[in-house]
Amino acid sequence: MVERATVAAMGHDLFLDAAVAEAEKGLAEGGIPIGSVVVVDDEIVGRGHNQRVQKGSAVLHAEMDALENAGRLPGSEYRKATLYTTLSPCDLCTGATLLYGIPRVVIGENRTFLGGEELLAARGVAISVVDDDRCRRLMEQFIADRPELWNEDIGE
Repeated sequence: MVERATVAAMGHDLFLDAAVAEAEKGLAEGGIPIGSVVVVDDEIVGRGHNQRVQKGSAVLHAEMDALENAGRLPGSEYRKATLYTTLSPCDLCTGATLLYGIPRVVIGENRTFLGGEELLAARGVAISVVDDDRCRRLMEQFIADRPELWNEDIGE
């Protein structure tokens, strides 16, 4: 089941703030404004942002970058992690979430792109869609300004 909440209802979320900061960093670098953090025991263990443009990568989405920056963790750490991401995770990032057994995903917004949330939920991952205005504005502006880059990133 996908849960929808608002930032106001949830209160101030420092982990989502960190993901947004990563998205803004990616945009400032000339990339796609999507950010992510991996949280274990209320501590950020990995953070990242989409770097397909910056590094000429086919796979370095925000969630993949955050997982990479978390380094090698024991499976038990992933199984108690929460993945925060500013945008609904694509099939690639959905697969990584399932592969590592991450049980919770907090999504900043899913209006500009709806990824693998149904698959995650069907496989028992707790999904919370925050519907954060900052996340939505970043993506709406980016898609309007750079549609060709956005379409390349999502495989259109």
